[in-house]
Amino acid sequence: MKAVEIADIHKSFPGHWGRGGVYAVKGVSLSIPAGSVYGLIGPNGSGKSTIMKALVGLLSPDAGSCRVFGQPATAASNRREIGFLPENPYFYKFLTGEETVRFYGRLCGLHGAKLKERTAEMLELVGLQDAAHRRLGGYSKGMLQRVGLAQALVQKPRLLVLDEPTAGVDPIGSRAIRDIILDLKQQGITVFLCSHLLEQVQEICDRVGILYQGCLIAEGSVDELTRDRRRTEILLSNPTPELLEQIQTLAGEAWLSAAPARNSLESVFLKGIRARIEK
Repeated sequence: MKAVEIADIHKSFPGHWGRGGVYAVKGVSLSIPAGSVYGLIGPNGSGKSTIMKALVGLLSPDAGSCRVFGQPATAASNRREIGFLPENPYFYKFLTGEETVRFYGRLCGLHGAKLKERTAEMLELVGLQDAAHRRLGGYSKGMLQRVGLAQALVQKPRLLVLDEPTAGVDPIGSRAIRDIILDLKQQGITVFLCSHLLEQVQEICDRVGILYQGCLIAEGSVDELTRDRRRTEILLSNPTPELLEQIQTLAGEAWLSAAPARNSLESVFLKGIRARIEK
């Protein structure tokens, strides 16, 4: 079953002071299977946020259609099916984390013991149970993004739409959010996210679409998009210089280079933090 079906949508915005309009999205089509994680990547201004707003019903495309679980994106029945975290969410800073999630839960029709239970469950999921009674004015950027995830999930949506979920978040907070997304996938929740952080998308997404100047210029699985058929990688554990020399001789002109494998800077950072915590 397809969770999301976007068919040939176009969207333009009028210019200011009589200037020509701006085409934000030009004929984009894509589909997302239920229970998968789809990443939409592209530079700033490429139309990512416009597509997401059309999908959650915040704006209507000039042409084409957006459907969520077979229903039009603007259908009232979709309100309970979709959780949305915008790029720059606004929360009332005088409320606590618990009060914020409960507020959004009430907007989604939750009440009484069910609302209280669901609020506690969501705060625990995003790792904010110890900060539940602190005001949002004292939250870090990463904590605000996580409380944003909690409010987006409070009504148990089948589709979670995330616009730059780790924007401005430090590596530890970013890793926590990615772990939450992977956990949601295990629960069967479909996740549609957009980001300009390519390593993040490569790590957690099943399929990726590349958007540029409002057009979808490439789409496929991470393996399909990143595979280089002209090269083959061979991984060796503690090879001796003699073994490397033998392989180089056998490879002949096909040999390009040999160098120690490298970890990402993020993994080195997180490993160092964990080592300090465990002391």
